[in-house]
Amino acid sequence: MKRLPLDDSFKVNRNPVTLREIVLDKLRSAIMNFQLLPGDRLVERDLCERLGVSRTSVREALRHLESEGLVEFAGSKGPRVAIITLEDARDIYELRCVLEGLIVQLFTLNAKPKDIRALEKALEDNRKTLESGDLQQVLDSVQGFYDVLLEGSGNQIAATQLRQLQARISYLRATSVSQVNRRGTSNKEMEHIVEAIKSGDPLAAHQASVDHVRAAAKVALDYLRSKQAEPGEVRDFVTPIALQEPRIGR
Repeated sequence: MKRLPLDDSFKVNRNPVTLREIVLDKLRSAIMNFQLLPGDRLVERDLCERLGVSRTSVREALRHLESEGLVEFAGSKGPRVAIITLEDARDIYELRCVLEGLIVQLFTLNAKPKDIRALEKALEDNRKTLESGDLQQVLDSVQGFYDVLLEGSGNQIAATQLRQLQARISYLRATSVSQVNRRGTSNKEMEHIVEAIKSGDPLAAHQASVDHVRAAAKVALDYLRSKQAEPGEVRDFVTPIALQEPRIGR
């Protein structure tokens, strides 16, 4: 038998985005956009039919979303969209105050000119998206702003800790920016952060960051309070004491 030459049909076509990642993005977006609401049951059979994929792909995506805190497995009833309680949200916002305040301080001390330019561009992109973009585009633009801060801070441990909370932060962010009049004020607060960073004052930048988180927390917590009837007393949101100026730099 004559050997045929290997042609281009033999080449493996590499798709950088796997089916699992597509399913994961679809389900995460449905939660972020409130198409799937907290407490909604996630029946694998129904999701397979809606998405047109196998149970394995759906099951893997649900397990990943569980690790992000967006899905929870409720015993024999199976998976459901996680319910973020008032206490959960309050804890997340308090931790955001600490971690984001530190990140902004360190960025102020360590950022190079190219990092400042990237932050200004991210702020402008966010402003434009807030004016005309849908909710997912808004969330992406805000995350783009924080990605610049994380990269330029020089503290990868703090950045990793914040990224581990990213999905739940994004969900709460979606809750706040979807409320009336929050979009415009959110960008103004981010402007104050950038102005403080450009002035070279890490403590002012820290305060601007804390003010931004506090404003977002008020909107989101008021919304969750109106939707959830929790028994017992719920503690107040606590703003961490302003940190001292870090002594370290690059």
